Amino acid sequence: MTRGTNKRVLVIDDAGLVRLYYRAALEAAGFEVAEALNGLEALEQLLANPFDLLIVDVNMPQMDGLSFLRAVRSKSLPLAATPALVTTSETAPQRVGAARAAGANFYLVKPLTPETLAKYAALLCGVRNE
Repeated sequence: MTRGTNKRVLVIDDAGLVRLYYRAALEAAGFEVAEALNGLEALEQLLANPFDLLIVDVNMPQMDGLSFLRAVRSKSLPLAATPALVTTSETAPQRVGAARAAGANFYLVKPLTPETLAKYAALLCGVRNE
């Protein structure tokens, strides 16, 4: 497992239990974690502070995950280059394609194990797993 990465992850999900679960898994793997309830809140945080990874749910109120990703990818670098991992319960191939078109680097279907979440976070942040 990764330890002491100093990499910052923004978890964007409207479900409090999901955010708590992801936070526990990522912090155990050495990541620093911030949370947002929806895409609008996440965009505000991302514009104020850089993050090394975005973990984005698809279905959220106010601004869904794909709209958020399109907004992020339309900004100037380095903001637009922030890696994004989409996590959702939707498995339809067209949803995967829509997420990739919006700018997702990976698309994982919930539920995720802590090990899977940490593995993909490390991969997208360029952190070596121990």
